[in-house]
Amino acid sequence: MKEYDVNKVKNIALAGHNGSGKTSLAEALLFKAGVSDRLGKTADGTTVCDYDPEEIKRQISIGTSLASFEYNDYRINLLDTPGLFDFTAEMIEGIRAADTVMITVSAKSGVKVGARKAYDEAVKQNKSKMFVVTKIDDKDANFFNVLTELKTVFGPTVCPVVVPIISGGSIVSYVNLIEMKAYKYDAKGNAVETDMPTAEISEKMEYRIDGLVAAVSEAVAETSDELMEKFFEGEPFTQKELIDGIHNGMNRGIITPVVCTSAVDLAGVDMLLKEIELLLPAPNEVYPAEAYNPAKEVVEIQCAPDAPLSAYVFKTIADPFVGKMSMIRVMSGKLSSNSEAVNSSTGNMDKIGKLYRLCGKKQTEISCAYAGEVIAASKISANTGDTLSDVSRIVEFAPMSFPHPCYSMAVKARSQGDEAKISAGIQRLTEEDLTLTYVQDDNTKEQILSGLGEQHLEVAAAKLKGKFGVDADLTVPKIAYRETIRKKVKVEGKHKKQSGGHGQYGHVWIEFEPCISDTLVFEERVFGGAVPKNYFPAVQKGLEDSIKKGVLAGCPVVGLKAILVDGSYHPVDSSEMAFKTAASIAFKEGMRQADPVMLEPIGELKVTAPDDKTGDIMGELNKRRGRVLGMEPVSHGVTMIQAEVPMREMHDFAMYLRQTTRGMGSFTYDFLRYEQLPANLLTEVISSLNSEA
Repeated sequence: MKEYDVNKVKNIALAGHNGSGKTSLAEALLFKAGVSDRLGKTADGTTVCDYDPEEIKRQISIGTSLASFEYNDYRINLLDTPGLFDFTAEMIEGIRAADTVMITVSAKSGVKVGARKAYDEAVKQNKSKMFVVTKIDDKDANFFNVLTELKTVFGPTVCPVVVPIISGGSIVSYVNLIEMKAYKYDAKGNAVETDMPTAEISEKMEYRIDGLVAAVSEAVAETSDELMEKFFEGEPFTQKELIDGIHNGMNRGIITPVVCTSAVDLAGVDMLLKEIELLLPAPNEVYPAEAYNPAKEVVEIQCAPDAPLSAYVFKTIADPFVGKMSMIRVMSGKLSSNSEAVNSSTGNMDKIGKLYRLCGKKQTEISCAYAGEVIAASKISANTGDTLSDVSRIVEFAPMSFPHPCYSMAVKARSQGDEAKISAGIQRLTEEDLTLTYVQDDNTKEQILSGLGEQHLEVAAAKLKGKFGVDADLTVPKIAYRETIRKKVKVEGKHKKQSGGHGQYGHVWIEFEPCISDTLVFEERVFGGAVPKNYFPAVQKGLEDSIKKGVLAGCPVVGLKAILVDGSYHPVDSSEMAFKTAASIAFKEGMRQADPVMLEPIGELKVTAPDDKTGDIMGELNKRRGRVLGMEPVSHGVTMIQAEVPMREMHDFAMYLRQTTRGMGSFTYDFLRYEQLPANLLTEVISSLNSEA
């Protein structure tokens, strides 16, 4: 296998709103580069990057896929990430492994929330950025409106590089503003140079081209003092100065180039490949990655092939046949197959087995990978977020930051005996996706699967069936209600039974009163030996067993204090079991007399949302019986609302918030305390709990 100079490697994450054409663009790039012999389509399930059965079935990207290929002596690693918000973790992982984030924006629908989120994540991870305006061939496309919108939303760093020339509502040619050349495309996507446009071709086009060239020159001038001086003197930049200026500006985050393409007729795809070569930074040109040594000191890791090995596991793929496949970005040094490396996260030595380059589902085995490469390794014990190091320099890279799971469903096996299979399968899925959690609710005893949305959990259940052969049903989780009392009562409990031979006799008087405690508070104030001391534990045990089920809906009882004050016994017929039963009788009678009520769990909600949506959200929280406690600004145009909301009202809040804020909102919700359930809901809750039982 040919070894590559680190300068000849380009790592690119494709990100953007769902449906903006990421996978189609990847397909066009692979086809134009000669990697694939046909142009696959998402609708047909024939693309290189969407190869998972669930992706083909749903016609969407679910996981980040790697397409590694050679083009003009360059090694290009494309990471095609999903645009759906349910799979945000995959986008974060893909961006972590890349040096440049190529953000797709539809020429038809413009800048959507997914593009903003991809841009924000790229900024957060300090990656260079490029906008690709896709679907330029659509009859409703409007490139210049989209360009204006990009500048409005993302600021003056936006710099056009390839623009369409439109006449009579159709594209007549594409202009490369760096070369100052125009190209036409035939039916097969082959470019032919043509004359630069004049005012006659399109109204005001001469002005537009001049204005766009001026915008490019102004952006390039910002990259160095020498170029700024030349710009002020009115001298035009050479082609090399434009290329170097944009290249450096991208690397420093002060220029975001814009190109346009059509994945359908391949127009502009060849120019995009050229810009990838010329403009995008190589792994050794970006800022050195920061890691921590064992003393927790910050260490800069230069992307150098001759340095000690450091590599970052950015994604895990669970495969029931191949086993665990780990996708790795080599940060420095050389990673060899059949070698060993220190897992800095655990301190253990990891055996490195086989290494592969991936192009969709196609695997090509390699013997080693150098700094800057993105590859896959099979059956290593390292997990997502782990760092592999050489023993001579142990370092650890910071973990990725993922959104918290916010949507939960209870998981039940469809066939009896499949519970163990479900747990094993979901454990593999949670290794693959760190935004999935699977826990048992201690209160309801249900197995709860949590993720980022309804589709996220549906896909997890589908993978359980497809990969691990087990059917599971997803149901709305039960709410852990409680019961308590509101007044003090004194009741009698007597158990007397004669059945030949020894009978059964237990007799107690118990005072029940409210208190603040999650468990039973038991005391005894018996005088004169009315109840012998050796029966006190039996009375307490009888009450502890009884509070597991209240009298209203069979929910656990909390906030209960029981004081044994009197009773009687029989020297022959009394027993521990008899006093335990008597205590149970007293409990049931005491609960009925002590004004029992239902309690519901209340949680603390913190919602982060755009300022213009806070009114809608607060209105919705009021409908959900929430209490808004306050608001505070988080950043420009974003506010956090703090509230207390009953858990009963929160199940579909994630769906509401996503719809209302178009994906820009997020929230955390944590259990706070129990409060009395409103009387108007009591009958409904008791009825639903009895039907479940």
